[in-house]
Amino acid sequence: MEKDSESSVAITSTPEEGDKEAVATLAEEDSMCCDPRRGYFRFGGLFFMCFLGFGSYFCYDTPGSLQDQIKEDMDVNTVQLFGIRLGTIIFSTIVTLGQFAYAFGALIDEFWMMQLGRFIFGVGGESLAVAQNAYTVSWFKGKELNTVFGLQLSMARVGSTVNFLSMGPIYSRIDQFEDGHVTLGISLMIAGATCVFSLACALILGMLDRRRTTVLRLNESSTGEKIQLKDILSFPLSFWLISVVCVTYYVAIFPFIGLAKVFFMRKYDLGENGANAVSSIVYIISAFASPLFGFLVDKTGRNIMWVFIAVLVSLGSHCLLAFTFLNPFIPMVDSKSEIHGSHILLHTDSMQSIQNLGLALISMLGGLIVDTKGYLYLEIFYIIWLCVALTSTIGMWTADKA
Repeated sequence: MEKDSESSVAITSTPEEGDKEAVATLAEEDSMCCDPRRGYFRFGGLFFMCFLGFGSYFCYDTPGSLQDQIKEDMDVNTVQLFGIRLGTIIFSTIVTLGQFAYAFGALIDEFWMMQLGRFIFGVGGESLAVAQNAYTVSWFKGKELNTVFGLQLSMARVGSTVNFLSMGPIYSRIDQFEDGHVTLGISLMIAGATCVFSLACALILGMLDRRRTTVLRLNESSTGEKIQLKDILSFPLSFWLISVVCVTYYVAIFPFIGLAKVFFMRKYDLGENGANAVSSIVYIISAFASPLFGFLVDKTGRNIMWVFIAVLVSLGSHCLLAFTFLNPFIPMVDSKSEIHGSHILLHTDSMQSIQNLGLALISMLGGLIVDTKGYLYLEIFYIIWLCVALTSTIGMWTADKA
């Protein structure tokens, strides 16, 4: 009987052993960089994950870098101006189509087409960010996540930096051969090439992920725990406080960057290139500091402390921009040197949705304030929002201690 049971165990385990041998044989046949169980493969995937958002962030900031040109060539005011795998490819395609629709609207001198293009771009861009997060949490775990999120944010900010430094000169160069809205349209078409690059990254990453799923025998159909809309009622107070911080903090950052170029030109008497350089310093610092702050958050674990410092320093920087004539590089560097820790902590998909709603509304309201009251009132407007963010952070700290 014992022999029979032993042979039965041996028979049952044979297929599993055969599977392991098959996987081992397959891995041996592959080169080191193509074996999903090795670090080289994951970091190769990370490269393409980082550049998924490059084109989206590059083109996202074209209204900021070409603010004057759009207003002049399209004859609009500031209020009008601001308005997993297969999924990633679809969303990247939508971003690309949105950018080219935006550029085509400029070519044919139809501002409504530009607005439609930005709408399409926004639908794809935010969905692409969610897909990028899904890839990240699937490929990387635990304490790797903050550092990986920091690297991805760095690449996104590189896209924004390159945009601010390059689009003005590109427009000026094309303006030597074309005029008005045609120049704007061609410039935006060139910017669209970065979206094509990010679409290529989505395709390559999809192939890598398929191979990873096959070799490691992962369950593709698994989608994790089910989320229902009614679950929102059970969200803790800390979630809502973080959401308030997320919205009120970022409405004083990104809408300001979109309007900052003309602000720096008028208040500090800077040229177009100089104003773009000051605006882009935000993204230059972010590109280098995001992985560092991600690492610090991993090591210290003092999440609320980093959020508090970020809000406090940004509040001081906006006060310097509003009430002094200090070299604008100083408050811009101070303001953004602390932003990255909070971005990584607040970067969840649900909060991102709330944040984007706030950004859309505040951007339009900010444009109205600029057109009717001027930039001093705009800065006071941003300072008020940062005070709300600071108060909410203190509330979050209190709730966490309770």
